[in-house]
Amino acid sequence: MSNRIAAVDAYLATRPGVTGYVMRDRVTGGSYRNANADTNFWTASTIKLAIAEDLLNRARVGAIQLGPDDRALMESMLATSNDNAADILWNKYAGVDRMAFNNAFRANGMTGLVPLPPTTSLEQVKLFPDWGFQQCAPADLDRLMDNVLTRMHPDDRAYLLDRMRHVDTNQHWGVWGAGPAMNPGLKNGWSDEQGGWVVNSVGFAGPGERYTLAIMTEQGDQGGYADGAETTTHVAQLLFQGR
Repeated sequence: MSNRIAAVDAYLATRPGVTGYVMRDRVTGGSYRNANADTNFWTASTIKLAIAEDLLNRARVGAIQLGPDDRALMESMLATSNDNAADILWNKYAGVDRMAFNNAFRANGMTGLVPLPPTTSLEQVKLFPDWGFQQCAPADLDRLMDNVLTRMHPDDRAYLLDRMRHVDTNQHWGVWGAGPAMNPGLKNGWSDEQGGWVVNSVGFAGPGERYTLAIMTEQGDQGGYADGAETTTHVAQLLFQGR
C-alpha cells in the first residue's frame, strides 16, 4: 500500500486546486491521510449520506416514522443527489431549533463539521442551519463512513450500502474509480461555490467493504467540476484497482 499512497501523493502534486483525503483499511486498521485531511471544505452533497444515516437511526428507535414518501425522497437524495428531496427531509426532520441533524452528525463522527450562515440575500431565505451550508474535513467524512459501517443496525446498514452501490450515472466517479471488481459504493458532492468548484467523494470498496475513502477537493480558480471529478476518480483508481 505504501507504493500506492506515494503514487497518489505524486499525482495530487500535479493536480489543480487543493485536495485532502483519508483512506482506511478496515482489516489491518491502517489509516492513510495527506496534509489536508483535517482541512475544512464545503461538504456539498456528501452530507446527504449523514442525513440518510440519521433518519434511519431515528426511525430504528422509534423517534420518527419514515413513510413511503419519506423513503422515496431519501432514495432520490442518494441516487441522483436530488437537492429538493434533501430540502424537504431537512425541513421536516430538523426539529424546532433546526439542530437535530447537526447534533446527530457530531455524534456519528463528524466532530469537525461547521454549519455556516447563508452568505447572499437569496440564500438568506433559508433558515440556519441548512444542509447546503456546512463545511467539514475529509477526516470527518472518514469517521462518518466508519460509523455507517460499524454502528448502524445491520438491516439499515445493508439498505444504505445497497443504495450507495446503485447510484445513478451522474455519480459514477470518485470512489467509483475503484472499479466494478471492488464493488464500490459512494455518495458524491459537487458545487460551484464563491471560491470555485468543490468536488468530493466518500465511500467504500473491496470485499466486506474493506477499504473506505473520503476525498475532498477545492478547485479555486485553477479548475472546475471535470477536474475535480478526474482527480477524485484517479485517486481511487491508484488506491484500489488491481487489488
